[in-house]
Amino acid sequence: MYQLVADPVMLGETEEQRQLRAVLRELLSEACGPEEVRKQADSPRGYDQALWDRLAREIGVHGLAIPEEYGGAGYTFAELAVALEEAGRVLCPVPLLTSVVLAGHTLLDSGDRRACARWLPGIAAGALTATVAGFVQPADVAAEQGADGWVLRGDVDFVPDGEGADLLLVAARAPDGERLFACKPDSATCERTARRVLDPTRRQALVRLRGAPAEPVGEPGQASTIVESVLDAGRVALAAEHVGGSAHALDAVLGYVSQRTQFGRPIGSFQAVKHRLADLLVEVEGARSASAYASACLVEGSAGLPVAASAAAVACTGAYRLATTEYVQLHGGIGFTWEHSAHLYLRRARADEALFGTGDDHRLRLAGLLGLGGRTG
Repeated sequence: MYQLVADPVMLGETEEQRQLRAVLRELLSEACGPEEVRKQADSPRGYDQALWDRLAREIGVHGLAIPEEYGGAGYTFAELAVALEEAGRVLCPVPLLTSVVLAGHTLLDSGDRRACARWLPGIAAGALTATVAGFVQPADVAAEQGADGWVLRGDVDFVPDGEGADLLLVAARAPDGERLFACKPDSATCERTARRVLDPTRRQALVRLRGAPAEPVGEPGQASTIVESVLDAGRVALAAEHVGGSAHALDAVLGYVSQRTQFGRPIGSFQAVKHRLADLLVEVEGARSASAYASACLVEGSAGLPVAASAAAVACTGAYRLATTEYVQLHGGIGFTWEHSAHLYLRRARADEALFGTGDDHRLRLAGLLGLGGRTG
């Protein structure tokens, strides 16, 4: 009676993508309940190492969009987007966004075959976790070349998954211009402090580099172009996660209003509730379309990717905000307690709104990209 969510088959998925979705949903539904997510959020590592290993070993999620020559499966971002959506549906506590999307795209976009050959096989196998520093938040990091090679000095705040990542890809100022560097942090030259953030399932850290050894990635002068490209990939990935989270919230609300009764009838039969659910369905399906288009642009290397990525960011974060608000409110009193799983999604939605730029930031960017004024970066 209340099954309103569109069948993914209608969205043009291939048979392989449908099978991938089914396998992931089965695995994640048994491994990522709300209590497990809370447990991992409070753990020292911040994510489930066993699940991370299973995703790599049994399904090969980490290497889906990594070329075969670097240890990946040689598929495209379209397949990875399926995994990101399913991960977002359950708030899967693993660093897919940072390791696979942000760090993976940084290495690939750099065109540095040596760096790709050194680091991507570990990422694809799930043996190496990585993140980017100085991409999401402005940073003041300087690279110096000494007798033993390059070293990094400076601070980078709010580095996603920065506390535990095995590899940092850092944007830094060098004598020959801004460059990217790969740094394997150690306690002697890199101090990492967890930040208290709204969403405990998406950790961030302050990273202080004190002469940390590093290796250049790519050529001088490439950094700003690569950073913007990687951020667009991150926006597309986040949009896919938000579609999954929004779909979960809609399903949860539909299940609740179908069972909860007042005055002898399910509250989902009340006209006011029906209207709210219909509005939410429209938002979620619009977000799904925006996410799919942005993923297609990323796969094709389209010149329209910046527009598609920012449009998806606006549509998908907006839908996620509405979905999580309704998730809380339509569950009544119980929905307002921290113990209810709705609050995990609410915190994720609110925190992610500013991760790669707010909705207003993206509207201004879109205005500039479309020649309507505003900024284009």
